[in-house]
Amino acid sequence: MADLDMINRDPNELNGHIKVNFEDVLGEPEGVRSIDCVWRNSYACFNCGKNCMYKFLTTVCGICIALGWGCEFACTSFQHIWCLTPCMREFSIACGFLQKCFGTIINCCISPVCEACGLCLSKIHVHNK
Repeated sequence: MADLDMINRDPNELNGHIKVNFEDVLGEPEGVRSIDCVWRNSYACFNCGKNCMYKFLTTVCGICIALGWGCEFACTSFQHIWCLTPCMREFSIACGFLQKCFGTIINCCISPVCEACGLCLSKIHVHNK
């Protein structure tokens, strides 16, 4: 908890795409203007509603949701560490063995055929006039 940054709560900009400020949501173009007091009060009501609802939802749901996601990522970590990574390592070892087998088959069966074709075709001479 001591290293928790309480000022910048999104240092990796995970949610940089979320634009929810008044200026990001509402805007009046040139030629269309509301009364100044309406615009100022709309700004205040928008921010009050957004902030109150967000604080209410995070208070009621935030801790449980964070606990749920913590458990989810613990399960994901467990699955990768204890199941998927060893499985991929085993698959990599098996593929190395298969690569050697196929290399041997190609060298034993196909290489002599290609070498014989090369010898036969090397006697062909093409003359351009």
